[in-house]
Amino acid sequence: MPIVVNLDVVMAKRKISLNELSEKVDVTPANLSILKTGKAKAVRFSTLEALCEVLRCQPGDILAYEKDKNE
Repeated sequence: MPIVVNLDVVMAKRKISLNELSEKVDVTPANLSILKTGKAKAVRFSTLEALCEVLRCQPGDILAYEKDKNE
């Protein structure tokens, strides 16, 4: 999939754990883990907004587009 999730990188830069982020954005740790590993099929704008607010970042810091290398 050409959309890459860099949530783990942003979390590491901010030194915040999955559980702490989960509490602050009101999303279950399981759902955040799915997003963090890039296995999510979608993300709500309200969740993305909450992540950006807590992590003090832009959506582009969390999500990136990378063209498939096979194309």
